[in-house]
Amino acid sequence: MNITSKQLRERWLTFYEGKGHVNVGAVSLIGDGSTGVMFNVAGMQPLMPYLLGKPHPLGKRLCNVQGCVRTVDIESVGDESHFTFFEMMGNWSLGDYFKREKTAWTYELLTQVFGLDGKKLCSTVFEGNESAPRDEETAALLQGLGIAPDHIFYLPKSDNWWELEGTVGTPCGPDNEWFYPIHAAGDAPVFPDDYVEIGNDVYMQYRKTEGGYVPLENKNVDTGFGLDRMLLFLNGLTDGYKTDLFSGAIAVLERLTQKRYDEDPAARKAMRIVADHTRTTVMLIGDQRGIVPSNTGAGYILRRLMRRAIRYCRQLGVEPAATMCAAAEVFIGEVYGEAYPLLVEKREYILDEIKKEAERFEAMLEKGMAEFEKCVGGIARKNAFMAQKDPSYVAETVIGGKQAFRLYDTYGFPLELTQELAAERGLSVDAAGFDAAFKEHQEKSRGDLHAGEAKGGLESHSQQAVRYHTATHLLNAALKQVLSPDVNQKGSNITDERMRFDFNFPRAMTPEEVQAVEALVNRKIEEDIPVVYREMSLDEARKEHFVGVFDAKYGDMVKTYSIGEFSKEMCGGPHVAHTGELGRFKIVKEQSSSAGIRRIKAILE
Repeated sequence: MNITSKQLRERWLTFYEGKGHVNVGAVSLIGDGSTGVMFNVAGMQPLMPYLLGKPHPLGKRLCNVQGCVRTVDIESVGDESHFTFFEMMGNWSLGDYFKREKTAWTYELLTQVFGLDGKKLCSTVFEGNESAPRDEETAALLQGLGIAPDHIFYLPKSDNWWELEGTVGTPCGPDNEWFYPIHAAGDAPVFPDDYVEIGNDVYMQYRKTEGGYVPLENKNVDTGFGLDRMLLFLNGLTDGYKTDLFSGAIAVLERLTQKRYDEDPAARKAMRIVADHTRTTVMLIGDQRGIVPSNTGAGYILRRLMRRAIRYCRQLGVEPAATMCAAAEVFIGEVYGEAYPLLVEKREYILDEIKKEAERFEAMLEKGMAEFEKCVGGIARKNAFMAQKDPSYVAETVIGGKQAFRLYDTYGFPLELTQELAAERGLSVDAAGFDAAFKEHQEKSRGDLHAGEAKGGLESHSQQAVRYHTATHLLNAALKQVLSPDVNQKGSNITDERMRFDFNFPRAMTPEEVQAVEALVNRKIEEDIPVVYREMSLDEARKEHFVGVFDAKYGDMVKTYSIGEFSKEMCGGPHVAHTGELGRFKIVKEQSSSAGIRRIKAILE
């Protein structure tokens, strides 16, 4: 059957709404901290509190199509089946119906809605072990629907059981997985080689205890079918980038690169990477809890994806910002705009963030690649020299950890990018050495923090306090630019939770001024500007227009920190390496501190 992604989404929801389910919609892709993960990685994840017993306000029968992000195998993206963003079609029973209804409805959906041949369906069920019995009930229900006994397979816990590893008191139970022959399987397909999994129904009928499993009074059903995989299968395709989810973006890339997806294997891999990473970029920036690229947390993962896409745009010979924006327009306007209307509302913001990150990285990439080539060239020269001296010499194939950290610290290369570049040259990277260099950098920052804590108003020695201290420099510079060049810092107090900043100004700031200062600070954070430390004479610092706060008594030599040309201050430190590490800056209050002195309280989100 030929079916579009919009039709598949609609048919799933319409079917289960017809069975009394309420469409609960999709929640944010970005984790809220309650589940311990950075991104939502499964359709059931946002519903975990309700699967654990909390009553859901919309009832006991729920369904949705939930976006998910998985980045554990970013390097695998480029083949025909790996994606970083995907959607899960789900439905749930929270203590309502159970196996009889669910097996019948899944069978009905697959055969009557999607037109699959019931005689070709195969299913796997739990084979049982010392803790829980064989799932004969599900097997009998499947046979009652017409699935032949030799199409039902009993598999062990590793295949057909769901539980939260390492937990006690949580629901768990067997699952029933559905399979169908791949389209080229022929008339006598053999399970499992000629079959593909198309979805599964999890039956949460037990509670995990210290001593094993006990039956649950209120049993749950958790169904998950991958929309991307189902769309691929129903359309008789084997390449996930040929569904309508990607075909428009691939057509744009073909037009811009003048290369054919089907004819050029190298270009095909690059197009897949650019298309996939751009799609995920659109979804993360355009999310209801949208993020921007940075050097920490979820923002770091986004930056890593974007910079990988930028590098492959260059490999394709096209301008990264324009190319990614053109592909993003397709995802926003043609593919996901209807299902995720917030993307359309945030269209200009999404495109602007893509442009800014591309331009930022492009500015550093050329210099960073030159530095990378120096590393590679140095290894090659050493190997050649040593081989001449000693024929038994074993060639060196590892880029040093300090070199990799320099690429990160100075040129913004994530470790993973250096590793990927190295692998293309048959080299590896000393990741442990990178971690040691990074730790050394942090310890130096903490040492600077102790030395400068009184001057910086710091109350703790944490990395978060270091971020806040750097943010005071940006705030000071922004106030000078928005309010007056005569504004100067008059005091500060920093904890792990917030910063307090005092400055001279004769009146209260207007709401527009507060907003302008906040926006300017965030723009400089987003630009991910290196924070450069230099020690110089006091006279030299004054000539270069470094400012000193508190009318401090400086010695002949001073420590200085510059953030591009935006902020230049004499300071004892410590600071982050790049402004992108700060996160999102938010002013929570502007008030009077004393006569002629105003006070700003702000947080980093």
